[in-house]
Amino acid sequence: MISLLKNLVVSGKMHNFALNNIVMKEKTLICFDWALKRILRDKANFVVLEGFLSTLLNFDVKIHQLLESEGNQDRRESKYNRVDLLAENSQGELILIEMQGETEFAFYERTLFVASKLVTDYINGGQNHENVKKIYSVNIVYFDLGQGEDVVYHGKTEFRGIHSGDLLRLSPYQQQKFEVSDVYQLYPEYYILKVNDFNQWSRVPLEQWLYFLSTSEIPDDADAPGLKEARERLAIMKMSREEQRAYESYWMDRHILENTMATARGEGKLEGRAEGRAEGRAEGRAEGERGKALESARRMKSDGMSAELISKYTGLTVEDIAQL
Repeated sequence: MISLLKNLVVSGKMHNFALNNIVMKEKTLICFDWALKRILRDKANFVVLEGFLSTLLNFDVKIHQLLESEGNQDRRESKYNRVDLLAENSQGELILIEMQGETEFAFYERTLFVASKLVTDYINGGQNHENVKKIYSVNIVYFDLGQGEDVVYHGKTEFRGIHSGDLLRLSPYQQQKFEVSDVYQLYPEYYILKVNDFNQWSRVPLEQWLYFLSTSEIPDDADAPGLKEARERLAIMKMSREEQRAYESYWMDRHILENTMATARGEGKLEGRAEGRAEGRAEGRAEGERGKALESARRMKSDGMSAELISKYTGLTVEDIAQL
């Protein structure tokens, strides 16, 4: 149904108001990215975020305050592609929740950059390093990120001996000083939730949250922490008419963008096949010539010829020859 509506929007065959009404009737709850931008920033609704984070991180999370983050800037393009929210819990730890809908080649590098920037942003220049805040980077993605069969991935920093394989541990004094038991607890931890197309309802709390993040639906028997409150507070019908219009506009923008991106990807694949055949033949010839040059260079090098002279006759660089 949604895919048909997207096509109708882009082709101009359906009036905006009519499409908005159909989309709003299909869903009764606000999608989580819109909730992050608007509803869940209200302290009265922290219970929803606390339920989600407690379920994911597997410890009780109480949000002390929200801090400035990139997602606080209401840029138009960020509504389509990326939304984030930065919270500080009652322990003084930072939790960044980030949602992204479109593919990004350097996604892993950006998550590293953002977490590293938080480390420096939230420590005063004169403070000791022992005051560096613990950071949890929670990334909810709606695209095919990397290769893996699971839905939730957890990354943490550990140090292992390259000879014995033992795990580097904190001393008793460090454990007492920092109030943690393992080294990884001092470093940023990363969670990646690949929720696109997850539609398996279960009794497992985390999977119930994944289902909601993917479908924007919460069945009546949901009992994961925060989901009951989400069903009550994220209901579309409880929004003011002004808020509903803003949400309708947001949905329209999302549908148009998704359809535009899908069309671009499809056209790119068709063009790529045609260009790929021609380029593939040219690349194959180039690789073949390079292979011959490398083989000749190996023989020349084994005969004691200098790298400079080999380079002159084969066209290879001195660096290429040094690696043979």
